[in-house]
Amino acid sequence: MSDLGRLVADRYRLVERVGRGGMGTVWRAEDELLGRPVAVKKLLVPPHLNDDEIETLYERTRREARSAARITHPHVIVVHDVVDDEGLPCIVMEYIPSVTLGDLVKRRGALPPGEAARIGCGMAGALRAAHDAGVLHRDIKPANVLLGNDGRIVLTDFGIAVQSGTPSLTRTGELVGSIQYLAPERLRSGIAEPGPASDLWSLGATLYQAVEGRPPFSRDTAIETAYAIATEEYPAPRNAGDVAPVIEGLLVKEPGARMAAHEAERLLGGHTAGTGTVLGDQPTQAHRAEVPAVPARKGRRGRRTVLWSAAATAVAASVTAGVLLWPWDGAGPTSARPAGSGAAERPPSTSPSPPPPVPAGYHLKKEGPGLSLPIRDGWTRQDPPGSEVAYVSGRAGLRINIAQFAGQSDPIRHWQETEEEQTRRDNPGYERVRMDPTTFRGRPAGYWEFTFNGSERKYRAVELAFSSTDGTQYVVYLSAPDAQWNRYRPVFDNAVKGIRLDA
Repeated sequence: MSDLGRLVADRYRLVERVGRGGMGTVWRAEDELLGRPVAVKKLLVPPHLNDDEIETLYERTRREARSAARITHPHVIVVHDVVDDEGLPCIVMEYIPSVTLGDLVKRRGALPPGEAARIGCGMAGALRAAHDAGVLHRDIKPANVLLGNDGRIVLTDFGIAVQSGTPSLTRTGELVGSIQYLAPERLRSGIAEPGPASDLWSLGATLYQAVEGRPPFSRDTAIETAYAIATEEYPAPRNAGDVAPVIEGLLVKEPGARMAAHEAERLLGGHTAGTGTVLGDQPTQAHRAEVPAVPARKGRRGRRTVLWSAAATAVAASVTAGVLLWPWDGAGPTSARPAGSGAAERPPSTSPSPPPPVPAGYHLKKEGPGLSLPIRDGWTRQDPPGSEVAYVSGRAGLRINIAQFAGQSDPIRHWQETEEEQTRRDNPGYERVRMDPTTFRGRPAGYWEFTFNGSERKYRAVELAFSSTDGTQYVVYLSAPDAQWNRYRPVFDNAVKGIRLDA
């Protein structure tokens, strides 16, 4: 929190951090020139990115501001300014004391149909205005809908939006967005750039979650979720009331037959009379920094193979079974098993001696500056957003993160501070197995093992956090289904034991 109280661009005083994601941090700030509160979104640049990747992040930030500024609508966030702060671009936006639709549903459960209609009508209007201005949002979801304390509905986080007539920042075959809300045509055919109909599918999925308390295609893993979106039917909503026909019209798998934004706005507007905010005394919060998506795997080897390949790449960007277990608010494939279901394994060896030879069935991979480690043969490389890399096999995932602990150099202290307010809140059935200080190659480190309940099966996860001699901080993390834990745990142990650090 060293930025607290700092003046940005000689004008905006940072008062309170109100959001953090893979691409940036959002602060409530005071505009000292005009004497008004604003929200300042600061770009986060992971330390291992090359110059081209850094420039892409800069351009995404500039485009986020331009995309939102291009739209004039009461339900779209207002951008005031884009400024430079220590060489990094920052977006200055209106500050809206609010709660997100995602947090409201998480805390209170499904909303009454009238309130969902009011929110959906505002979102449909925002999308109509955005599409008319040639802007596709591409990341419509409950977390990006602000419900103001004054009843205002605001669509925010245009960080991965795209404007017509501008070159794409998305690589060929890359999927962007959150898996629970991605339209089926994007998974089915590998389309990198969606059309307006894809935003409207995401609106339908968001409305479904508002009235049912869960996404329409909730599965245990991102792969299963993506396959369900592309090929299966969703359970008919039981609590949607008059909103049901709109949800049905938006969740049509063929984009050409999907309900248009203006029609959704008209129908939803007819069911909002007499409704008002349901926020009551909910805690307030402002904008969330958006978390970008994961590049797809390439190649087309038949419809089913393409589906599962595309789905596997979205694991890191999705919230499967409601899981956000990275302590600095990233996302990843996660796992656990109930406490007491077996003896807890010991933390990895702390010997400062040189790493052992790469074991049979593994190969050494260099991941970022200064770090190499053994990876199991046959595990598929993924490229999650920000500072992470990942390898997956089935429902198991090994992730490596090179980043700061949100300003906290002690991982144990940071985990303890976030365990109750974030980890336990966001993970049904979460139980700590172990959280202990340890050492790695003679340096302080942290070891965390935990369990939680997925929607269809039990999971277990483990991670080790440590710093190199130059202060770079690393996390190695493994997750796998409980029933297969003994099979996959050696992947973590061999990776940690075989780490090579250049620094």
